[in-house]
Amino acid sequence: MRLPPLVEPSSELSKNEISRYSRHLLIPDVGLQGQRYLKNSKVLIIGAGGLGSPVLLYLAAAGVGTIGIADFDIVDESNLQRQIIHGHSNIGQPKVESAKASIKEINPYVNVQLHGERLETTNVKDIFSAYDLIVDGTDNFATRYLVNDACVLTGKPYVWGSIFRFEGQASVFWEAAPDNAGLNYRDLYPEPPPPELAPSCSEGGVFGILCASIGSIMATEAIKLITGIGESLLGRLAVYDALEMNYRFIPLRRAPERVVITELVDYQEFCGMTNVASENDTVEPIPAINACELKALQESGADFQLIDVRETEERNIVYIAGSTHIPQRLLISGEALSQFKKDAPIVLHCKMGKRSETVLMEMQNRGFTNVKNLTGGIISWINDIDQSLPSY
Repeated sequence: MRLPPLVEPSSELSKNEISRYSRHLLIPDVGLQGQRYLKNSKVLIIGAGGLGSPVLLYLAAAGVGTIGIADFDIVDESNLQRQIIHGHSNIGQPKVESAKASIKEINPYVNVQLHGERLETTNVKDIFSAYDLIVDGTDNFATRYLVNDACVLTGKPYVWGSIFRFEGQASVFWEAAPDNAGLNYRDLYPEPPPPELAPSCSEGGVFGILCASIGSIMATEAIKLITGIGESLLGRLAVYDALEMNYRFIPLRRAPERVVITELVDYQEFCGMTNVASENDTVEPIPAINACELKALQESGADFQLIDVRETEERNIVYIAGSTHIPQRLLISGEALSQFKKDAPIVLHCKMGKRSETVLMEMQNRGFTNVKNLTGGIISWINDIDQSLPSY
């Protein structure tokens, strides 16, 4: 739908700004007035990663006056396959600092504000209040629901995008949109999926250039909201399949039993990422073993089985010598469990420990009594035991 400009125009553009943005000024739909809207806008981008990188670069180049960057992570070598705002020399630096340096190189007229802390229920509304528009490029459901609910409570519109392997999605949400057209993320996803069905890019992988495709949609929608041009994605979900080179646009409507958002909640709990017990319950600790203990167990000659529950593509990258590969789905379904005795000593591992923990709990439910989980997964093994192995 068509929306009015999100901000008031700034004062006149300088001579240098007119030269810099001249290709925008030649477009009748943008022109001097549209560029003044951009100059006066304040946009917060959450995540300086795969999606945040193209969004940050293009909004900076377009002349957004103030850009906020919210990210508490540091640059890792595995980021560079898709997070194009960072370079090899930035490895180990905070992503916000690396992203700021790239933005300043592209456009020194942009005011860059850094938020290097984790977004929490205690700070998110204060941070959002300083901006006109929020762009959400995060990769986990807990943060997405936090961003959504904070935008609803602060009346902010936001642009959202998501990527996984070869598919991406994007939309615009704004509960306080004009003409009672408001929608929020919970209208698309009223409830989060179970954690085991929501792998991150670090577990499931992502086609690097997909980030550019979805990020450019997000940046486009941000500029359209700021300037009031074109038809917004509000009320529509864009779905892109890179393998088929296919775009679909799905109409969105308010969820029939939508719940009014009145406060921020515990989003880790809401997304099923914490074990919650009543006052009279006790949560049994997950039987675990760390990398050093596993190494000592191997060297002792003890009789046990080390089971790698990752996918085949991950095991092809790197594996722990002596491990047996049985994918998570075969263990969760019970299909592969008949080969083990219920009291057999077993150690499970995945990449970082979460998927193997899920398998362990399912095996416990099926009567297995001597299963342990490798804390931190194969990444902890690489870091603590064998640094000659490639990480991913």
